[in-house]
Amino acid sequence: MPEYLTPGVYVEEVSTGARPIEEVGTTTAAFLGLAPDAGARPGEALAVNNWRDFLRIYGGQAGVSTPLSHAVSGFFLNGGRRAWVVNTGPGRGFEEGLRALSAVDEIAMVAAPGETDPAIQDLLLTHCELLGTCFAILDGPAEAADLSRLIRVASLPAGDADGEPGGQRARESERGHGGLYFPHLVVRDPFDSSKLVTVAPSGHVAGMFALNDTRRGVFKAPANMVVRGALGLSQRLTDAEQAVLNPAGVNVIRMFTGRGIVLWGARTLAPSASEWRYVPVRRLFIMVEESIRRGTQWVVFEPNDERLWKSIRRDVGAFLTLLWRNGALQGATPEQAFFVKCDAETNTPDEIAAGRVVIEVGLAPVRPAEFVIFRIGQTSAEMP
Repeated sequence: MPEYLTPGVYVEEVSTGARPIEEVGTTTAAFLGLAPDAGARPGEALAVNNWRDFLRIYGGQAGVSTPLSHAVSGFFLNGGRRAWVVNTGPGRGFEEGLRALSAVDEIAMVAAPGETDPAIQDLLLTHCELLGTCFAILDGPAEAADLSRLIRVASLPAGDADGEPGGQRARESERGHGGLYFPHLVVRDPFDSSKLVTVAPSGHVAGMFALNDTRRGVFKAPANMVVRGALGLSQRLTDAEQAVLNPAGVNVIRMFTGRGIVLWGARTLAPSASEWRYVPVRRLFIMVEESIRRGTQWVVFEPNDERLWKSIRRDVGAFLTLLWRNGALQGATPEQAFFVKCDAETNTPDEIAAGRVVIEVGLAPVRPAEFVIFRIGQTSAEMP
């Protein structure tokens, strides 16, 4: 309290409202792979804000297309605005590249374009699971003559699935920190528009994630969207074939008459019975958890008592109420959509003595309408 010595009227400004918790960004992607210029800044994580940035840094003058260049081009073409790129160089330094990306806290999606090796996909999934702040977008093989190989959980080294490299699926991610996309896309070469090439879909998919988040929100499934720049597919699938792939967590890209090429899946690599089986649910929780973590840094070293607990409930509650109003949470009222518990029950004397303040938060996320069912029958006309 200030010390008042002279008689008079004094005005003090005090904060009475909630400290705002802002949503963290979800549209920034990271790509790892061999750049057109293999010697351009290898192992470094560098930000690019458009296709020209990429060409300037990674040797676009060489005119050599790589899976990385196709992915970055597809990302910006489909609505992406900012990406971090790691040139793995000729030595395929993915572990080094992921360590470089770990220092960048704005990244929400990670991909290694064209890499179907289960060992590399495992690196990406493990990276996202350990950080808990990003989602791995994985590429399936260009084609799969036997779909059972594609949906099999990888337990063998690359190339051991009956001699077919990349023929097996990435491992499951128990809490859904990754999704697999199949098949590949036919696009124009960004270095030679007269040339058609077949490319992995992860860059285009990441751009669609970013566009969807900007237009609708991270809680909306990034699916039922036309893939910009796609002129064909490496393999066209039927409804019956997708019926095999979808429950296994393989997100299919389909070609539909009158619509074009459409992303037609929103499953994660979590088990089909898991509460984390949908991409928007997993990414919504990533955003909420990171937003609350960053927005409550002021709590550290504050007196751990009822006044602090009340402030935490107020701040987190205000943030979640805004999410509910924006359509991210189910329920007719905020009470049905979420709860925030921070009181003497969650903060026992033992917890306080240990220097911990415990907040319990529960959310009711909206889930995508994956199967739309119309029940149609016949009825007789009413007699007058």
